[in-house]
Amino acid sequence: MPPPTTLAQLTDFAAHAYEGLDALADGEVRWNFGQLSDAVHAAARAVIAHGVEPGDRVALWASNSREWLTAALGALAAGAVLVPLNTRYKAAEAADIIRRSGARTLLTERGFLGIDYVAMLHGSGEDLGALTSVVVLRGDATGTALSWDDCLARGREVSEARRSARAAAVRPDDLADILYTSGTTGRPKGVMSTHRQVLAGIEEWSKAVTLRPGDRYLLLNPFFHTFGYKAGFVACLLRGVAMFPEAVYDVDRVLRRIADERISVLLAPPTVFHGLVRHPRLADHDLGALRLAGTGAAVVPVALVDEIRERLGIPGVFTAYGLTECMGVVAVCPVDADAWSVSHTVGLPLPGTEIRVVGPGGPSAGALPPGTAGEIAVRGPQVMLGYLDDPQATARILDGDGWLCTGDIGVLDERGYLSITDRLKDMYVVGGFNAYPAEVENVLRGHELITEAAVVGAPDERLGEVGVAYLVTENGQRPDPAELTAWTRERLANFKVPRRFHVVPELPRNASGKILKAELRRAAQEDTQEAGNGRPAAPGAARHAGERTRQEEPEGESR
Repeated sequence: MPPPTTLAQLTDFAAHAYEGLDALADGEVRWNFGQLSDAVHAAARAVIAHGVEPGDRVALWASNSREWLTAALGALAAGAVLVPLNTRYKAAEAADIIRRSGARTLLTERGFLGIDYVAMLHGSGEDLGALTSVVVLRGDATGTALSWDDCLARGREVSEARRSARAAAVRPDDLADILYTSGTTGRPKGVMSTHRQVLAGIEEWSKAVTLRPGDRYLLLNPFFHTFGYKAGFVACLLRGVAMFPEAVYDVDRVLRRIADERISVLLAPPTVFHGLVRHPRLADHDLGALRLAGTGAAVVPVALVDEIRERLGIPGVFTAYGLTECMGVVAVCPVDADAWSVSHTVGLPLPGTEIRVVGPGGPSAGALPPGTAGEIAVRGPQVMLGYLDDPQATARILDGDGWLCTGDIGVLDERGYLSITDRLKDMYVVGGFNAYPAEVENVLRGHELITEAAVVGAPDERLGEVGVAYLVTENGQRPDPAELTAWTRERLANFKVPRRFHVVPELPRNASGKILKAELRRAAQEDTQEAGNGRPAAPGAARHAGERTRQEEPEGESR
């Protein structure tokens, strides 16, 4: 069977190419690729029976599970457009995306972390636009909502010929999904991607990171995120990799599951690997099957790369870079690269992908020389169609030659390896000098007591802006701010030295592990205002910054 050209063909391809191999384990349910394909066929018949037509938008608001996966693939196979929703959303946030995307059907669940999404949404009084039906994938269906089991039962009345015809009618350039960024500059934007774009990017990424048939991949990244969805289960189906979804991260459970299920692939933020290598019972678990570790979304210290290879025994370690606007995949550092390269770069562009570091004139003005910092521009088959119903925002980021300006600052070295130095919008100006937080954060992490650091700009009456640092320290120790100032001043120009330091229990992060700089900027601004009123500012600001609440992430959700 030839490789799939649409996501509607994906499970049939996997069933043929990887017949008999393990495909999925979720609770007591274990499927091979043939059984998974049958389950997706049943899901496709269910959504067809439910009245979903080609091109209809289907929103999916639920945690990682086999129901999420089969319902999503079934909807795609029926020609629908998938609209995933973040499980951390509140009713107003979810309703806004449901309304603006034009979703007619919502697939959701009840009871995840004690949350009743159905009741929360319907009790909110929010305008739900074109939404006409709600289907409960997991949990009891009440009121007008239908259960997924009832939908599957109705789907048995749909003939196999009708299901097959719907899948065959899907074309590579049809819209496959709309994933919403969490943008800091306004409302979330809907990133539109075709079947061709998804498959083109993920095919090259899965080869670059060396996924192979028979691998066993613990899916920690949430399916609503481009990485959990596309570099998660789409990649697994393309490469014959068994999927082990996790709805909630728990380090003890993850450690047990890696050992018990002989997991070979683990992709997660650095904090997950940090927790594993320091787990007090690490030696009690056989992690010998692990061969591939992928991380990113934050700075990865050289020491952590070494610990992953030495303490966890994982030979292949890679970092990667991508944005929602590029299917989450742009560049990959080779899995056998030296620890310094894995730590300090995101490697080489994927085959067929171009990366250009550009100045204020944009891509049309040409590339800057190697070693020069500038905005990262990307061109390739995985670049999005554009933002839904927002041609102006699309034109600002995507030019007529296909170059997408990412808003990230980076440097290409003589090897062609890309380093991400900062977000363009994270830069702040101290007395007329540009300050890039990543540079300051790298220095702070070199202090013996500091394990994590995040720096943001805050208003300052004299200098315009100054740096404010939020720090996670060993065992919560509180280093003397004067000592930190002196230590940092020895290593950085004076204007780059943070003016305030706050020790926090943890840094706020989004679901993919990326630090929520917008939340820290708000905390720093409140800190400044309180200090101006003569009130002690640090404790309140530290508490605010340490809360694990969902806030806006940088647009593009770069990794």
